[in-house]
Amino acid sequence: MNTKRLRLLIVEDEDAHVEAISRAFERAGADVEIRAVGTLREFRACAAERWPDLALVDLNLPDGRAVEILAQPPADMSFPVLVMTAFGNQEIVVEVMKAGALDYVIKSPEAFASMPRTVERAIREWQLLQEHKRMEEHSRILSVMLDIAPSAVTVHDFDGHYLYVNQHALDLHGYREDEFLAINLHQLNVPASAALIAGEMQALRDRGDIAFEAAHFRKDGTTLPLEVHAKLITWAGQQAVLSMATDITVRKQTAEAQARLVLAVEQAAETIIITDPDAKILYANPAFEKITGYTCAEALGRNPRILKSGQHNAEFYRQLWATLTAAQVWKGHLVNKRKDGTFFEENATISPVLDAAGKIINYVAVKRDITREVMLEAQNRQAAKMEAVGLLAGGVAHDFNNKLQIILGNVEIILENMPSAHPIQADLEEIRKAARSSADLTRQLLAFSRKQAIEPVVLDMNVAVVSSLKMLGRLVGENIRLNFTASRNDWHVLMDPTQLDQIMTNLSVNARDAIAGTGNIFIELANHTLQEADCRDQLDFVPPGDYVVLTFRDDGAGMTPEIQTHIFEPFFTTKGVGHGTGLGLATIYGIVRQNNGAITVHSVPGQGTTFTIYLPRTRAAQSAAADETAERMATGTETVLVVEDEEAILTLIQQTLAKRGYKVLTAVTPRHALEVCARHPEPIHLLLSDVVMPDIDGKELAQRIQKLRPDIRILFMSGYSSDNIRQQIGMPAGIPVMRKPFNIAVLAQRVRAVLDGRPSKPP
Repeated sequence: MNTKRLRLLIVEDEDAHVEAISRAFERAGADVEIRAVGTLREFRACAAERWPDLALVDLNLPDGRAVEILAQPPADMSFPVLVMTAFGNQEIVVEVMKAGALDYVIKSPEAFASMPRTVERAIREWQLLQEHKRMEEHSRILSVMLDIAPSAVTVHDFDGHYLYVNQHALDLHGYREDEFLAINLHQLNVPASAALIAGEMQALRDRGDIAFEAAHFRKDGTTLPLEVHAKLITWAGQQAVLSMATDITVRKQTAEAQARLVLAVEQAAETIIITDPDAKILYANPAFEKITGYTCAEALGRNPRILKSGQHNAEFYRQLWATLTAAQVWKGHLVNKRKDGTFFEENATISPVLDAAGKIINYVAVKRDITREVMLEAQNRQAAKMEAVGLLAGGVAHDFNNKLQIILGNVEIILENMPSAHPIQADLEEIRKAARSSADLTRQLLAFSRKQAIEPVVLDMNVAVVSSLKMLGRLVGENIRLNFTASRNDWHVLMDPTQLDQIMTNLSVNARDAIAGTGNIFIELANHTLQEADCRDQLDFVPPGDYVVLTFRDDGAGMTPEIQTHIFEPFFTTKGVGHGTGLGLATIYGIVRQNNGAITVHSVPGQGTTFTIYLPRTRAAQSAAADETAERMATGTETVLVVEDEEAILTLIQQTLAKRGYKVLTAVTPRHALEVCARHPEPIHLLLSDVVMPDIDGKELAQRIQKLRPDIRILFMSGYSSDNIRQQIGMPAGIPVMRKPFNIAVLAQRVRAVLDGRPSKPP
């Protein structure tokens, strides 16, 4: 059987016969795909699909006889037909074969059993018949070409002596007739053609006519490329060769130029389409296939509107065609749709092609895929916008933290000195509670701006997420089911556990609010190594490498593309007044970026939303974070120099430390601090300084003071994170930073811890 899988169509209304034929092919182990139909109408439909390689057709069918469709076959019917008949009389056989059947088969169990061999033989006969038809057509065309070609005509014998030459041959070669007839064919042939001519002459003896290319020398020594058609003839009673040769110099030059052009078009990165005046596609290059997903075969004969996305209105296309039909070039931006339904964007130039009379005969479109450029531009715009808003939010939060420090610190001092049963104690507790709540709000703003003070530790994400599930379950309610899938391998990340809690909490709240009634939240952890192509095409904010991927998916209401472009912006919310601050997703965005990760969102209205977070893997060993609140309330007698440009905070710190036994020196500016340090006669044990101050920052101040007092210890305080401070002012790791706002217990503990530790390294 043919090594290609055979597509066999059985047109038979008797199921038993179909079954018998199918079993025969199954027993033969044939690689065949069988389709069975029972009517001529179904046969015509299959023929229109060009589906079968061969058809077995019963002579008599419910809706007609097979000879009807054989006598007037569909235009697309290009396969052999074997007619099956229950009667083998001569009249039926003649009728079937005249109608155009390749052969006929008398129905019988034996004939069905041998059907695989019958079909194999029929396929071979059909192929030979088609090959014979092609050869006949080729010979006919070649004969016509030889008859009508405006050629240089010569006659020579098999020794190469010229017997006849026409004027066109003389003009091409540059000889007079007497000169040409005195020349032997072998003198004209260039060396590369000599062996070719010898072989062709032998072929001519065998076949009677040949065609080939050769090259002759002209009289002036230049080379003349020729296309030669030769026939074996009888000339003056002897065998001779009639040659009709055409100068193909221009054709070769044109062919070489066309080959270069075709090569350039075929290898061009831009899509190139050629259509007829009715916009039917005549040609599309390989880049078209790569970008649109349609093969060239699928596109040929169709209108470019197969790429129409619906993103442009009717007026847009009206103006486009008004430009083109006016024989003008149209340039513009298109949003089109691939075969798989995804959109892509192109910069297009469409040019009319005019004939000599100025009539449009074609359109040529050259289009460059700019989807990635548009995506990157949008990402850059969004990143710039988010960065600008982040800077504003961070600045506001930092200043607000200073105010909260004053409120919280003074309330704690009052409460510390107040009898437990004082009438206003409850009011003060409410003030402290509100201050701490406000501090949480500023932490969200700082998280968005990536300036939140953090204390990262090595986290096993499987353990961390599992530990939060119970809390999340209470948060989302009993009507929503939490589904968690852990990663197979325990990859770790380095981040503040409270930040992970913020991510999980905010995503859970959003999912809960998006689900009406009952629903599901799917949380999945996986490990993934991003390649350079992944980062280039999807995640430009992160480098290639190993990442722990947290996927958070719900089956809620979903979001429109318009909403998705704004969801990470602070204070943007689709919820009603009083239902959310609009900081949840902005906070998540800030946390992820602060931890050198990336976040993406995919949502379809009515089908839910999926957030995918990429957090870089860490190979650092796990360590337990110190529990700051477990430390004892510390006191001391050392001298502390406090530098803070907010006088209320300065006073608060001075009172707190003085009450715990410390001798406190204060300065509202770095220059004032240097003066105090220079004139104070006794040792100064600790410099407690804000980091961001006018004129001189905390790092430079510490460097100057340590030159005066090398043994002094350093403790910084700031509303920004230590990572952000180090990035802004270049502070090395190892210098402790206390976050604002802090309570007085934390202040005392941190001061004591630094004083009891090793001297700080110069920043």
